Formats: sequence, structure tokens, C-alpha cells
Amino acid sequence: MIQGKKPLTIVLASPRGFCAGVERAIQIVERAIARHGRPVYVRHEIVHNRSVVEALEAKGAIFVEELDEVPDDRPVVFSAHGVPKTVPTEAARRHLLYFDATCPLVSKVHREAERHAEFGRTLILIGHAGHPEVIGTMGQLPPGSVLLVEDTEQAEVIAVPDASNLAYATQTTLSVDDTVDIVAVLRRRFPEIHGPKQEDICYATTNRQEAVKAIAGKCDALVVIGAPNSSNSMRLVEVAANNGCSKSRLVQRASDMDWQWLGNARRLGVTAGASAPEHLVEELIASCRDRFDVTIEEVRTTAESVVFKLPRELVG
Repeated sequence: MIQGKKPLTIVLASPRGFCAGVERAIQIVERAIARHGRPVYVRHEIVHNRSVVEALEAKGAIFVEELDEVPDDRPVVFSAHGVPKTVPTEAARRHLLYFDATCPLVSKVHREAERHAEFGRTLILIGHAGHPEVIGTMGQLPPGSVLLVEDTEQAEVIAVPDASNLAYATQTTLSVDDTVDIVAVLRRRFPEIHGPKQEDICYATTNRQEAVKAIAGKCDALVVIGAPNSSNSMRLVEVAANNGCSKSRLVQRASDMDWQWLGNARRLGVTAGASAPEHLVEELIASCRDRFDVTIEEVRTTAESVVFKLPRELVG
């Protein structure tokens, strides 16, 4: 043991960090800049991580909130969370060159929503109000044709126009356990409700939550590296707290770590949300090594091999 340093075992959850949809979105911005020069505009944060946004800004990306901030002669990229139909419609009206970085798993939910609308069904969307993904999904259909449910309490009381003509879909980054409970309420209240053929919650969200469940009970404290506006990162904090590690919190990067909060913890769980780059994990481990005699223990629950194709116009 290093003299004067207390021992600390870092239990690394795996899988962690970037998912295929995030990697694809970042590559779309980078390739658009390489092909069309600086600047390339991006509507909303491409993914919810400040480090990623700043790295892309350094390469020539300019992040804006709405299309009216984009000049007519520059390309624009839509974020991985998806956008309402009005956004590409407006881009086309202005003859803007645009690239859609919507995660393919979010696009799948969009197609489900459209299919239910074709059958005249009212869609109940399980998700968080105000989240860009929810805004994008609700924006696939006419106003009023999607009802939002955020928790079991709302599911118990939501009023629907026709209980025999309903469907549900979910945001892709929710807590798997919470969503199961909400769906159970909807199925009890509306036995004829149509659900997705495959669950909407994405593989990466599910895998990262399962990895946290595998380590939470073995840790005295657990840190999730991610952004406070990242739904999948915030859910990981909740999953840790609900599965044996009540001392869990979100940290954006090592410089934000409250070392006093760690207290006398001997085993620290570490994971990262699907939009957090691995270098932030390495940065935190390095900061731990400065203070403790660190041992690394990695717990892998599954291997990931998912890769999403880039838009044709950015390949080659």
C-alpha cells in the first residue's frame, strides 16, 4: 500500500459511457465539418454532455436553439434526441442542407407513433415532460393526439377519449423498472392497449442500468459521470439508490467531485451515462489515485457490439 494513502477499490460498471447512437451523432457533426468546412450549426446539444459539446465547438460546431439562428448558406445537424416534424419541414422550406443525427432507436419510436396514428389510436407516451426526445416524439403527430404520462400516479388517473383504441410508447432513456410499473397500470386500466413489438427503452439504457444493479450492493458509494439534463444518467443514480447503494450521486467530471461526501467509503462504484465520454471516467480515476491507494475492479454484465450507419451523404 502507498504510504499515507487510504485504500480505495473502484468498482467499474461495464458497459458504461457512449452508446452507438451517441457515437453516430458525434461522427455526423465531425464529418459534416470535414466535408463542408466551419462552421456547421447544430440545433440543440448534439448529446447531453458539456465536454462533448465543447470538443465539437473547438472543431467548428455552433450550437443554437432554433433554426432561425442558422444562416441560409450553412449546414445544420439535428440532435440525437430527435426533432418535431416541423423542424425538417422548415429546413426544407428554406433549402437548408441538413443532417439528421436522431438516434435510430428514437426514430423507431417515431415510426411506431405514426403507425398508431394511421389506425386512429390515441398514443400515450411514457416520458419526462420537456425532454427533447419527448418533444420530438410528440411532434411527430398533430397536437392533442399524444398524451404524456410521467409516473404511475398519472397513469392511474389519465383520461382517454376511447379506452378501446389506445397505444403506448416510451422515451428510450427511462428507468426500466419504473417503466414496467407504469405499463402495468396502463394495461390494468386499458386491457386493449397496444404496445410496441419490442420495448422502446434502448439497449444501452437497459445495459447500463443492469451493470449498475450488479455493482450497487457491493459499493459504499457510487458516482455516475454524466450531465444533470441527461435522462439516462439521472436514471442510473436512481437505479443505484434503489438497488443497494443509497450513497449515489451524479458528477459531471472529476473537478466537480465532493471528496468530503465520499467520507470513509472503501469501495466506490463508478459508471457513466450513455452520452459521457470514457476520458471523463479516466479523469476521475486519476483524481482518485492522487488521494487514495486505488485498486480497480471491473464488473462486466454484457458485451455491446451495436453500430449504427451514418447518413449516406456523409460516407466515403
